[in-house]
Amino acid sequence: MNSPADNPLDRVLVLEMVRVTEAAAVAASRLIGRGDEKAADAAAVEAMRKAFDTLYMDGTVVIGEGERDEAPMLFIGEKVGGAQGKGPKIDIALDPLEGTTITAKAGPNALAVLAAAEEGCLLNAPDVYMDKLAVGPGYPEGIIDLAKSPTENVKAVAAAKGVEPGDIIVCVLDRPRHSDLIAELRDLGCGVVLIGDGDVAGVIAVTDEDTTIDMYMGQGGAPEGVLAAAALRCVGGQFNGRLVFRNDDEKARAAKWGIDDLDRIYTRDELVKGDCIFAATGVTSGSLLEGVKYLRDGRMTTESVVMRASSGTVRWIKGEHRAK
Repeated sequence: MNSPADNPLDRVLVLEMVRVTEAAAVAASRLIGRGDEKAADAAAVEAMRKAFDTLYMDGTVVIGEGERDEAPMLFIGEKVGGAQGKGPKIDIALDPLEGTTITAKAGPNALAVLAAAEEGCLLNAPDVYMDKLAVGPGYPEGIIDLAKSPTENVKAVAAAKGVEPGDIIVCVLDRPRHSDLIAELRDLGCGVVLIGDGDVAGVIAVTDEDTTIDMYMGQGGAPEGVLAAAALRCVGGQFNGRLVFRNDDEKARAAKWGIDDLDRIYTRDELVKGDCIFAATGVTSGSLLEGVKYLRDGRMTTESVVMRASSGTVRWIKGEHRAK
């Protein structure tokens, strides 16, 4: 075992986190294109849960598959890791299969993802929607603000970039609820990249110049928002998130997790504090990662990325696995 260190994450090998996302991705990949979202998700969840037990840590799921009465495993509050009461205390945010519909339909950008941070450093977000706004690195701090309109945010980013608003490319989740947002962006002349699912990859796309995407806007799951914020904390970029509550039940769940300001706009560093690790493995191929590929001799390949905030290190990992 590693010796104790001031930073608990120093005692959790960063690369070991990739083993966890790899396990989930491989398990889910066996159901790509089979049309069964629940089976694909269940396979990823079970594989990720088993993989966590191989890690020397005293982990707690703070963002997971739902609350205890909604999920059989990897629920919020569940203890994970093979060193309960002995290992470093780590908070975990996870989505064993980000893109269940994508996987069922064999679409692009399905991922197995997780983020890890020191105890108390990840927002304990309830499983509700979140308004999201993100931009890549290199802009003045505060360039985006969810309190302002989409038009105001696009114009601010365009001015900082030295281009016209119509030159800005925005990624938006393709949902009926975004019809007004899409219309407003197109009225500005913006290019709108619509994605069917997988908004963790959509947010991370703003950090990669090769995608040509400047901004991410729209409403998606709060857990995915915290995961995306962790990735941006590692590699740069700004993020705003505001929880969206559709009924009294969702508000009560927020109170259960200590959230009392229902209209608060969270910055990236309020969602994810301190040092953190972000890891993802592709299930299906997309803009961020290649998916799991099966070779003729029984082997399979995976592609993963693992990032760490304190060092700013980003590692791209290609794995080769033998079928069991």
